[in-house]
Amino acid sequence: MLRLDNLTKTYGDIVALDHCSFDVPRGTLLGFLGPNGAGKTTAMRSVFDLVVPDEGTVAWDGAPIDEQTRLGFGYMPEQRGLYPRMRIGTQLAYFGQLHGLSASEAKRAAERWLSTLGLGDRIGDRLEDLSHGNQQRVQLAAALVHEPQLLVLDEPFSGLDPLGVQAMAEILAERAASGAAVVFSSHQLDLVEDLCESVVVINKGNIVLAGPVVELRARSPHRYLDIRVEGATDGWYAALPGVEDVTRRNDTVRLRVSADTDPTPLLDAARAHGVVREFAFAPPTLSQVFREAVGQ
Repeated sequence: MLRLDNLTKTYGDIVALDHCSFDVPRGTLLGFLGPNGAGKTTAMRSVFDLVVPDEGTVAWDGAPIDEQTRLGFGYMPEQRGLYPRMRIGTQLAYFGQLHGLSASEAKRAAERWLSTLGLGDRIGDRLEDLSHGNQQRVQLAAALVHEPQLLVLDEPFSGLDPLGVQAMAEILAERAASGAAVVFSSHQLDLVEDLCESVVVINKGNIVLAGPVVELRARSPHRYLDIRVEGATDGWYAALPGVEDVTRRNDTVRLRVSADTDPTPLLDAARAHGVVREFAFAPPTLSQVFREAVGQ
């Protein structure tokens, strides 16, 4: 298990991490969320000794992380960390050897991962000759080539098309299912909600929310009601009781109400104004929970 305990890091007057603590157990796929500049990248880099915290510790399976232990980790930075003019097969084999594989093992692993990621026919190409999305795939292969027991990825879905996103998501889920600890940051919260059982939300260096997605949604003080009423006059919902906020999208009205609201009177009121074609009462999505947590 990866444990970040009480991490604090400042850059002059800027507090990047403020007593930040969370765990990533083996076999877990954890979404690490936050606005730009919240401290996500600083926390991730601390795992690899690329950032040295002012206070706090980073541990793996209860022990400090030394160089040998770190060789068993995989890291995918948000910015490209590869050599643009080096051929991708040679490059991946090189990284595999840096992580302790023999030359033959590293070559086979590079070929296997490039094939898995749909780049088997590009093994002799230079990185700079690939599209942005395919470069992202190679970056993931570099993090996976040595079968890491911990995988840390900073915005791995950035720049990928829908098929690339699906392939990336399946690989991360498979790695977690195999027993690896996987943590990744992303601004694609709908994807995170579908993929991750648990998330950690950081804002201004502080952990403001953490836990299973289902529980975080259920704990919200709000519920959202989507209603579409055929034949209703405009603004029919204005007098409904307990409504905190109203948004409209085409013919559907979204109402925000408190979590203890009984939806039955709202349904009765909607029926009084026309034929109800849609009526959905649900806790907030992860995206809505996130905005509530960071005050947006």
